[in-house]
This record gives sequence, structure tokens and C-alpha cells, in this order.
Amino acid sequence: MRAVKFAGVAVAAVIIVIALLLVVGVPSGFLTSTIASRVESATGYRLSIDGTTKISLWPTLNVTLNDLTLQDPKDRSGITRLTVGSVQADMPLASVWSGRPTISELVITHPVLYQPLLRERLPNAGGSSKPLAFDTAGATIDRIKVNDGEVAFSRMRDRVEGRISAINADGVFDRDRKINITGTARVGDHPTKFDIKATAPAQPTDRPTIPMDFAIDMPDVLKSQLAGHAEMRLNGDIVMINGVNGTLGEGAFNGWASIDIASKPLVKLDLDFQRLAIPLAKTPEGASGQPWSDAPIDVSGLNYVDAQIRISANEAVIGDARFSPLALDAKLAGGVMKAGTANLGAYGGQVSGEVILDATSGAPSFAMHSDLVGVRALPLLQSLAEFDRIDGKLQAKLALRSTGNSQRALMANMQGTAFVNFQDGAIRGINVAQMIRSLTSGTLSGWQDSKEQSTDLSQLSASFRIDKGQAVTADLNLIGPLVRVTGAGTIALDTKMMGFRVEPKLVMTTEGQGRTSEPVGFGIPVMIQGPWSQPRIYPDMAGMLDNPDAAYAKLREMGKGLFGPDGAGLGNILGSLGGNLGLGGATAPDGGNAAGNANPQSQPSGQNNLLGGQLGEAIGHLIQQGLSSGAGAGSGTSRSRSLPATPSTPAPQASPAPPEDPPAAQQDSQPMNDVLRQLFNR
Repeated sequence: MRAVKFAGVAVAAVIIVIALLLVVGVPSGFLTSTIASRVESATGYRLSIDGTTKISLWPTLNVTLNDLTLQDPKDRSGITRLTVGSVQADMPLASVWSGRPTISELVITHPVLYQPLLRERLPNAGGSSKPLAFDTAGATIDRIKVNDGEVAFSRMRDRVEGRISAINADGVFDRDRKINITGTARVGDHPTKFDIKATAPAQPTDRPTIPMDFAIDMPDVLKSQLAGHAEMRLNGDIVMINGVNGTLGEGAFNGWASIDIASKPLVKLDLDFQRLAIPLAKTPEGASGQPWSDAPIDVSGLNYVDAQIRISANEAVIGDARFSPLALDAKLAGGVMKAGTANLGAYGGQVSGEVILDATSGAPSFAMHSDLVGVRALPLLQSLAEFDRIDGKLQAKLALRSTGNSQRALMANMQGTAFVNFQDGAIRGINVAQMIRSLTSGTLSGWQDSKEQSTDLSQLSASFRIDKGQAVTADLNLIGPLVRVTGAGTIALDTKMMGFRVEPKLVMTTEGQGRTSEPVGFGIPVMIQGPWSQPRIYPDMAGMLDNPDAAYAKLREMGKGLFGPDGAGLGNILGSLGGNLGLGGATAPDGGNAAGNANPQSQPSGQNNLLGGQLGEAIGHLIQQGLSSGAGAGSGTSRSRSLPATPSTPAPQASPAPPEDPPAAQQDSQPMNDVLRQLFNR
């Protein structure tokens, strides 16, 4: 009986142990050495398993390995390696007994591939290494899942690191060698979604060719989905992608690419697009008046890849700008990128130029030169710079260079030259002639924007010499049917400030630009100072009093065109101004007091407005402002100038009235000269 009882207890114990083994699993540390040696013989890479290993038999055969590291034994630094949190393989027991194991699902959790960044290609990078040969011993895999994977790029010496993170992929393998891989990832800060369909080769070869279809969504970088077909071929360390054709949004493209991954990657790309669309971020509303950003611009990644790229397109849309055709060649080597185009069609004109970006130092530098000929200005500036003020045919030559790791630094260090010329267009939203007339009532704040207003122009040109962010011009020239403006000044690119001193002139007739007579000017410069989005605009009265001889000559010239050939109108105005300012009144050219002759009923026909319309009234106000400034200033100010007392002797009588058809050349008017002498003490 004891024997029977002992046997029953033993059977029960065995049953309990078997049950525990089926449910809990069998500790299998002794298998790790076998697995590691098998992997190294198949791939040439060393596998170490630092975590636990176990096998469970229920409900399916399950093998789990934890804390794996795969690395190249030839890499003594140990930087290039693959670490895996865990690998779990499920397979039916029947497939194990058949001798052809089938892994129904292989789950790889938190794999991290560490890849060093190289500044120089290794000397032996040109050779092809021996292709990998995998001996799976007849085993097949139905599904592979990757959870929370990463690819980490780093160079400790430069303190540079980049990552492709949050990789989650699901790969399904059919019996007819079809492979379907879908997943998501985060490339830097850009979310990415991918879908790849491929067909595995029927037999293992040294240089397998894998046809594939792909679709990539990257909303932050690509405006539309990138989809296409290609044939990928592995040739040692070179991945060749031939027969590329597909679509980017609505635009079709074709070409080829290759990637040499032996050491520092070398990318070669040649694509031809029917239509290429590249979105650009919109400038926030009101940003034109905000300071430049101090956010760092990081282009250090250009040091760790070499590239040869050619992009062509029948039509290219960059932001909202349209170019047709486009041919761009770019070369990146040793951290220096050169990109240029020789035949870029843009809005009825041509653009050519080259950009050089040097990322080898801590502060990147760039240099560019560009020529624009016959380009329609409004759509180009509106699409690239969101600037919609000027329309016309644009001709420009730019030669610029700068250094800096932020927008503000680049603008502050800008150097070079620029020439711009707009022809046969308009300044939108601004009426320059009306602005000039408005100066008589006080200082203007801003450009007096109005959607209904505009200024026609036949030419607007200026050349700039730029040094340390200061763009200086001495030949600003605006020519329009009713206005002329010349001047000089400085634009501070880093602070978005401007300071200009301009000489405005208005045409006194609408006969247009074909008139032989010169337009009439103020004789008083106009200052434009402050932020370039909202500057202060005001007449430079101090400048007028600093140089009375020039103002005297200018007003004498103005008198011929505005106040009548004998200057009587100017005398009356000055006399009235003298009385208003408490200066005793000025003697009019006819010997009477100017203020007393201000009665319009006593004036001859056609002289109801002595200054000849709105422009004359504007100039009268300006003169009054100048006199007020001069009379009210202290005696200790060098710019102050007081008017002399009314002379005791009467002024000479006015000259006889000219005949109805006066000669073309008019002589200086003596009465007007007398009045101007009173004004300027000359």
C-alpha cells in the first residue's frame, strides 16, 4: 500500500510540475550561447543577451529574450550597435514538430539603433563589403511588429545628436512573398506615416532586386502625399533605387537615387517633376513690425552627409510663388552646400543665381548672388515675402553674404550690394502726392495706408551698399505721372528701422510725363524716420533754415510757377503770414499791406487762390510752419532766424503787367525778390 501511495504522490507531483512548466515557462539560460553563435555565423555580428530568457509552451510555443545587444566586432569604439528591450517569438507546436518552424508573430520592443555621425568618408569606403547571407534553416515569419523603436545619430565630439523616434511598424509576409509594412514615426519634430508594399526575391542572391510601392505622409514638410514605385537593389553597402516614378500631390515625377552607407552617407538624387509643390510657413499677422527672431538656426546636420542632387520641374510652387521652368543643381560636400540655377522662369522673367551655405563652423555663413530680369514684382514679392505694396517689372542684382545662427544675427551681419528697379507699375495702398500735401497739417505717422489709393510710377529705383546690416542708398528715385521723389537714406536690416531724407516734387498738370517743364518742388526736404512698417514723415524745416540761400533760390523758382510771373501772390502770402505771426506785416510788392489785400473780392479774376490750388495751399502752410519755427526759437539757437522790421521806405512799385503772350523766358521778379529778402534777410 505504501508503494502505491508513494507512486500516486509522485505522479501527482509530476503532473503539477508539467502544469507549471506549461503555464509559467521553462528557464532557458543555457540556450543563449547557442542562439548567439548561430546569429554571429549568419550575420557576422556579435549578439549578447544580458537579460532573462524563457520558453513557455501554452497556449503556443513562446520564446522571450530580454536585453539584447547586437554590434560589429570590428568596431572597437562600440558606438555602432543595436539594443533591444525584448524579443518575443510565438509559433505553433505543430510547426516545430514538422521540422519547418513557422513564427506566427515576432514582436520587437524598444529597439534602438545607435549610428555615429562622420564628418569625413573613410578611406576604404569605396569598396563593397560582402553581402549578408541569412540561413534561416527553413524557418518562416508571418508577422513582425516593432514597438517604440528609435534611430539615434550622434557625434560626441561636436555635441550633436538627432533621432528618428516613436517608430511603430507592422510587417505582414504572405506565402507568395508579398510584404506589406505600415507604420508611423517621428523624424525630428515631424510626424510621419508610411506604407510600403514589396515582393521578396524567389531565391537568395548576392544582389537582390526588390520591387516596391511606397506612400509617405509628412504633413509638416510635404504639402501632399508622396507615393510611387521603384526597384530597390542591394549592392554591398550601396542601396540603389532605380526606375523611380510616382506622384507628389497632383504632380508626377520620375528619376533615380542611390545611398552609399559604407561610412559617411553619400546620397545621389535625380528627379524630374511635372509639378513640384513645396509649402512654406506663413508669417504671423503683424510680424513685419516685430523684431527678428533670436531662435537658433541649426544646420549642423549638413556636416554628416554628402549629396549630389538635381531637381527639375516644368512648374514649381514654393510657398505661393510659381516658377516655370525650374532646374536646380546642388552639391553638398564637407559641410558646404552649393545650389544654383541658370534658367528659372518667374512671372514673365528670368532668375539666375547661386547660394553657398557653409556649416563647418559654429556660426553658419552664407553667400548669394542673383539676377532678376523682367520679373513681375507683385506676385513674386507677395508669394515669397508677403509684400504687396509694389507692382511692375522688376530688375534686380543682389550680392549678399552674412554669418549668424539666428535671423537677427544674419541681418545684423549682412554685407554686400543690391540694386532694384521697378518699371511701369504702381505703389499699392499709398497715394504719395496726397501724403505730400498732408504734410502741411502736421507730422504723419505711418504710410497712410488705404486700399483705394495707389501711386502710378514709371520707375522706382535705388542701389544699396550694405555693411553690418546697414543698407545705405544715395540715389533713391521715384518717377510717376504726377510725382517725383529723389533722396538718400539708410535701412537698418537688424532693427527694422529706416531714416530717409527725400525731395518730393509734384507735377502741376495732368498732361503726364511728356511735358518739357520740370515739376515743382517744396524746396523743403521731407524726413522719413522710424520703424519701416510705421515711420514718422515730416518736413525738415530745420534743414530749410540751415541753408537759407538754397531755400531762397528754390522759393524764387517756385514763385515763377505758382505765384505768377511777378511774385505778387507770394508777397501777399508773406505779408499775411507776417501779420499773423505779429511781425508787423510785410509790405506787398505794390506798396500796400499784404494782409489788407487779402479780400478776395478785390483780387483780379483767376487769383482767388493765390497759391494756385491745393499744392499752393500746402506750400503756404509749410512756409508758415517754417516761419513759426524761426520766430519762436530762442536767440541762442544757431538755426533761429528772425524777420527784419518793415522797411520805412516803401517798396518799389510792381512791374507793369506782362502782355497776354509773355515770352518763354521769364526774368526774376524784383518785387518777389524784395519779399524773399524780407523772409531770409538777404
